[in-house]
Amino acid sequence: MVGDAVGRPGRRAIAALLPALRRELAIDFVIANGENAAGGRGLSVSAAQELMEAGVDVITSGNHIWDQKEIIPHLESELPIVRPLNYPPGLPGTGIIEHRGVTVINLQGRVFMTNIDCPFRKADKALAQMPPKSIVIVDMHAEATSEKVAMGWYLDGRVSAVLGTHTHVGTVDTRILPKGTAYVSDVGMVGAKDSVIGDEVEAVIRRFLTAMPVRLEVARRGGLIFNSVLVEIDEETALAERIERVDREIGNDK
Repeated sequence: MVGDAVGRPGRRAIAALLPALRRELAIDFVIANGENAAGGRGLSVSAAQELMEAGVDVITSGNHIWDQKEIIPHLESELPIVRPLNYPPGLPGTGIIEHRGVTVINLQGRVFMTNIDCPFRKADKALAQMPPKSIVIVDMHAEATSEKVAMGWYLDGRVSAVLGTHTHVGTVDTRILPKGTAYVSDVGMVGAKDSVIGDEVEAVIRRFLTAMPVRLEVARRGGLIFNSVLVEIDEETALAERIERVDREIGNDK
């Protein structure tokens, strides 16, 4: 699972590193959160294609999935893109996809975010319709660490992994929960290292100092950071055997 890809620097880092990582670590399946892959806000068709050409199997998202209007009709296409499952019924796209034997569920938290449908109950409903011992990876896209941790415990033993996204800061709490679910509060980010969660430092500081609206741009200076986690799953039980961080850095993004 690759952390939130932010803009062109994030796409470049994935293209540069992921193919070799797939070979080096014998990776069978790759998920990446792409909700910031186009200009730092939203996902475009071309950005999605870049991620897939680099070796991403399924693209998850979150609250910014609607920011690039061009992607909305393609959420109903064959592209392996999911948006949060707990948005109200009737919206374009799906929050769950089965691809090459792996089911990916995208959920969005509600604490400090839009008050959409309950992610816990939506997860229950989705899992009730699946065969037992299905390999299920949950991207829990949420602001509050407590909400992500609670989801991990709630789904422990019922899914293969609950992997947090959204804050763009990787956490060090990778673990296997008691009933066999791999967990991390936040996978992290892929993008410019010298940034504020992917955006230009000066613009973000100016926003904090002035409390005025400031247009944020994707940071492009300095090196690139690549945050991800590697999960090993027993195909017989569909439970996790190992989870570890896989973090890399590469030289200046020119």
